Amino acid sequence: MKVLLLFGLVAVALADVTRFEGEKVFRLKPVLAEHVSLIKELTKSVEVDFWSPESAELVTIDIDVDIRVPAIYLDMAYTLLQQSGMEHEVLIEDIQEAVDGQADTGISPRAHSYTNYNSWNKVQAWIGSIASSNPNLISKQVIGNTYEGRPMTVLKIGKKSSSTKPAIFLDCGIHAREWISPAFCQWFVKEALSTYSKDSQMTSLLDQMDVFVLPVFNIDGYDYTHKSNRMWRKTRSRKSGSSCIGADPNRNFNAGWCTLGASSSPCSDTFCGYSPESEIEVKNVADFIRRNKSTIKAYLTVHSYSQLLLFPYSYTYDLAADHAELMKVAEGASAALRSLYGTRYTSGPGATTIYPAAGGSDDWAYDLGVKYSYTFELRDTGRYGFLLPESQIKPTCEETMLAVKYIAAHVQKNLY
Repeated sequence: MKVLLLFGLVAVALADVTRFEGEKVFRLKPVLAEHVSLIKELTKSVEVDFWSPESAELVTIDIDVDIRVPAIYLDMAYTLLQQSGMEHEVLIEDIQEAVDGQADTGISPRAHSYTNYNSWNKVQAWIGSIASSNPNLISKQVIGNTYEGRPMTVLKIGKKSSSTKPAIFLDCGIHAREWISPAFCQWFVKEALSTYSKDSQMTSLLDQMDVFVLPVFNIDGYDYTHKSNRMWRKTRSRKSGSSCIGADPNRNFNAGWCTLGASSSPCSDTFCGYSPESEIEVKNVADFIRRNKSTIKAYLTVHSYSQLLLFPYSYTYDLAADHAELMKVAEGASAALRSLYGTRYTSGPGATTIYPAAGGSDDWAYDLGVKYSYTFELRDTGRYGFLLPESQIKPTCEETMLAVKYIAAHVQKNLY
């Protein structure tokens, strides 16, 4: 009986995994108003998944539009594109092949690796072991639980001190499908520990400051991308009376909440939530930052993809009071990043550099008084998009470290 029951459970688990055979990612290049209308019309008749920008509302002339089209709609999509004469290309021929090529293939099913995309269980075990094996430099603190009850653990990295030190807050994995992001937070922790006392810049940083690292922000969503649907973006919260699940945590902060570039429709990928901080994960992080507001001097949040280094504002086209300094630091950090592999990043305020988006964590942190507030959009520019191969984890993390260290050094110099 037990064996039959077990097979039954395995079958159910397998049946729940979303497959993407034959699905493609297109890059569309709208240059006329008609092209923009066509893309918006297409999304009404066909279920497409916007990779960049994040919704149909944000499509404008002269920006590349990356969309994932289900196999059953390909004929219709091709016909419409040919009729419109809009320039387009296929970025990913078969999503399922790309997903399979990216799966957590760790050497051993139990081993955590810095050059693999680790499942949540592996990340959680790693958080425990890295903290217990480096007690002189790391402590951990649970800042609350997720909607589904998983603990959100912040790692505090820095030389122990009797007085409170100024700090930098770094989070990864706000959007579930952006796997390269949590990979970077794990890499950062490894580098901080292995180069402390060897690299003078890291030593000075961790002697003078603490770095709070939240390795995965949207844990429920991240776990879901590993087990059920690789393309999931939002949280996994539920509200009675609605069949739609989750909200976009990066539209749920109280910064111009639910105005530009966010959706009030619960089924949308950019759903702003039912109220600011309605998502428990967002509230946990916001509460932690508010509690430590006097010490947190920089807020860094890591996303993918597009190769951008953004700073406030995204919810308004107005420039931040510290625009000139934020821009100068972003350009210096981008140059440091580029020095390793030649990867080019574009710097600027979110609204004008990528697209307007209200309710973002970087705008919220900046308005709270955290001056150095930055959003990284890591590799690539769309060839693989959210499905960046594991072979790119190491170079992506190495170059991003240079940018993060550049920002940290500037923050350190301007502490007092």
